Amino acid sequence: MISIGRLALIGTAALGAAATTSAASPQDDLQEVIVTGQRQAYRGSIPLDETPQAITVLDAQRLESLAITRLSDALDLSASMGRQNNFGGLWDNFAVRGFAGDENLPSGYLVNGFNAGRGFGGPRDASGIERIEILKGPSAALYGRGEPGGSVNIVTRQPDFESSGRIGLSLGSFHTRRIDADWTGPLGKSVAIRLTGFHEDAESFRDTIQTQRYGATPSLLIRFSDRTSLSYELELTRQEIPFDRGVVAVNGQLGLIPESRFLGEPGDGPLAARATGHQLQLQHQLNADSSLLLGFGHRETELSGFSSEAELAGSRQRLTRDGRTLSRQRRFRDYDTEHTVWRAELSTRLATGSVTHNLLVGADHDAFDNSQLFLRFRPPALAGNPTPAQGYVIDIQSPVYGQFTPPAPAPLTNRLDEQRAWGVYVQDHMELTERLQFRLGGRYDDFTLDAVNRSTSARSSFSDTQFSPQAGIVFEASDAISLYAAYGEGFRPNSGADALGRAFEPEASESMEIGAKLSLLDGNLAGTVSLFSMKKTNVLTADPGNPGFSIAVGEAESRGLELDLQGTLPGNFGLWLSYAYIEAEAAKDALDPNFALLIRAGDPLINVPRQTLSLQLDRPFSLGTARLKAGAGLLHVGERLGETATSFKLPSYTTARLFAAWQATDQLQFTATVDNLFDETYYTNSFAQLWVAPGAPRRATVSARYVF
Repeated sequence: MISIGRLALIGTAALGAAATTSAASPQDDLQEVIVTGQRQAYRGSIPLDETPQAITVLDAQRLESLAITRLSDALDLSASMGRQNNFGGLWDNFAVRGFAGDENLPSGYLVNGFNAGRGFGGPRDASGIERIEILKGPSAALYGRGEPGGSVNIVTRQPDFESSGRIGLSLGSFHTRRIDADWTGPLGKSVAIRLTGFHEDAESFRDTIQTQRYGATPSLLIRFSDRTSLSYELELTRQEIPFDRGVVAVNGQLGLIPESRFLGEPGDGPLAARATGHQLQLQHQLNADSSLLLGFGHRETELSGFSSEAELAGSRQRLTRDGRTLSRQRRFRDYDTEHTVWRAELSTRLATGSVTHNLLVGADHDAFDNSQLFLRFRPPALAGNPTPAQGYVIDIQSPVYGQFTPPAPAPLTNRLDEQRAWGVYVQDHMELTERLQFRLGGRYDDFTLDAVNRSTSARSSFSDTQFSPQAGIVFEASDAISLYAAYGEGFRPNSGADALGRAFEPEASESMEIGAKLSLLDGNLAGTVSLFSMKKTNVLTADPGNPGFSIAVGEAESRGLELDLQGTLPGNFGLWLSYAYIEAEAAKDALDPNFALLIRAGDPLINVPRQTLSLQLDRPFSLGTARLKAGAGLLHVGERLGETATSFKLPSYTTARLFAAWQATDQLQFTATVDNLFDETYYTNSFAQLWVAPGAPRRATVSARYVF
């Protein structure tokens, strides 16, 4: 746990800066600078409490104490994050402050400043993560394309020149078995290596579901001199996860079938998701105040397999007639992506008169190829009185798997989207006085989208330029309170084309935020309280003049209040508190792009609750010579819309957690957690009434970790 008071002292260490300097006279700067690792791109050297932005940091120790192994579970700790449609469990999808990205693609996130969320590599595992940074508010002036609600940056563990290692074993409910390992050490005076990996097999509370996940993220650090270093990280992950759309609401009513009921076909087998990535960074410290960072990233992902899932069109769905016979689609997907990034950034600190400038100047180039082959079988319309086999049905009350020969899906989509973009950015964080700081930045982006329908050879192309400004101010009102305000504009390219084959205009966004950063109880308790307001335009909606096509004319807005507190209370109680009140809604009338249903201005956005609360409380204590820590927590998620353009709602829920750790020796630790302690039935997200994801019932995990 790091308080704001401590952050003010350690500065960028909390955010991944890696260059340190010893005290020296200016003429000795070049000799005294020692590079100990790689700093984060797009970051500079500004401490958290001096940044005009709300930031939440989830460190590895907290994730391990709660037995969290997936990114989606980690993000539940922040009330600003909301779960969205997770594509049958095949990817991470979340909203930040009420806004999510393209519902047909995973949410974008960063890994060490590189965009690693694009593509279809499967859910992100927590193995090898040093910390997760939730950077809320406008960031487009540095990062470029993205959502106005904020960004998620995963910082991985880096090689160290001091040898250390650990291995962990976990057993959990539903026959979950997991092993993970991490070792780092020198290969000489100037080379260090880190080896990190995991393997997990698990069944599920969902009938017939079994998953296998494994991966490795080895990394290398070469220190050419005291001022120059090169780092490389490899990502290899493989996951086999059955496609699972969840349960159904019959005539809008949930709970009529068990939460364990699987309505797909086990015979389809799992979908296989693979990711292979490379990150390379060269850092050169010019002097005590300036550094140059060059980076290269390349990532390839694949997703392929069959699935059987509920048909959503009412005219084809027998469930609407008898309340128990579910008509299903059968689909085949073969998705491939390739993503390459180049970047260069100069960070420097200089003075002009009484003003100190912290400057970031950089440029990057981004190439993203998205290839999608999609085959689909749909049950025929009920008006034709199809047979059960023709409707590929399943009885939701008494399912019989493999009852019908799986229908062969026919080609629906065979396209390749090629996105190319380059951008330049500059940011000046000015220290005007000891208590007043001002930030001004901007980014210029030039991007193109070329799409080809490989079935028809039809092509479409779109190109545009965007400028994304950002401004912020921080005023240290006292040692305990810093006030801040920020404004930013941004954009996110839309995928696809309209009825005339023209690519869509990108979504444009505007974001404002004011808040206060707190340092209480002599720096032992840190927090942020913030108010925000955001608006997006050019949101895709159905084209009323061309059924089946979309137009970019929709608008949405989100506003709310956030409170985050972390630290140590009197009595040595550790506290984690995150609360958010969010109103995210349509800003004008439009038609839903999936079913052309009317969305009215003021209608809430899907899967975004008004209120969310995440609370954890723990305390260390001794029992004889034993060192123990025990705690409890809860997560409350309010009612939220479960299907766009309808009145279907997912009910609110509250789950409780118990966790404990026993430090048996300096090297050996045992932990135990119980999640959903009171075995509540709940639903985490949905896309429609027939695609609802249920939450897991009570489950326990025990782990042993040996450090050497």
